[in-house]
Amino acid sequence: MASEIVRLVAVVAAGMMALAMAACSSSKDAEPDANIFPKDYKLELMNTLQRELEDPTNIRDGFISEPFLTTASREQRYAVCVRSNSRNINRTYTGAKDRIGYFYAGHLNQLIEATADQCAKVAYKPWPELQNICFSEKGCK
Repeated sequence: MASEIVRLVAVVAAGMMALAMAACSSSKDAEPDANIFPKDYKLELMNTLQRELEDPTNIRDGFISEPFLTTASREQRYAVCVRSNSRNINRTYTGAKDRIGYFYAGHLNQLIEATADQCAKVAYKPWPELQNICFSEKGCK
């Protein structure tokens, strides 16, 4: 009988130690701050445009806004508006298009065509780096 009590106490003590250790450990990583200012926003946007545009060479009329906080899916996120006139696969200019890039934790998360109201009130400024960059191995112009 005494040995059963000792065993029971040992099992209970081991269980309590396991619970105490589990309470001290955290299996979840800390969530990043969703609204860190996107300091490299121009570089990230250029890299994404290089991959996404049908013809990322000889872009005309490049404009960009400063990062601004906006509501995206009920959450506040930094966004940047980009306006440019790029070429399609036939090397024909398609006309100026507005795009909006959403940032999460300081990095570009999504770049999509902007609706009429998403970039309507932003102050665009010239973005000559976009117009002057050459992504082609053969050279531009």
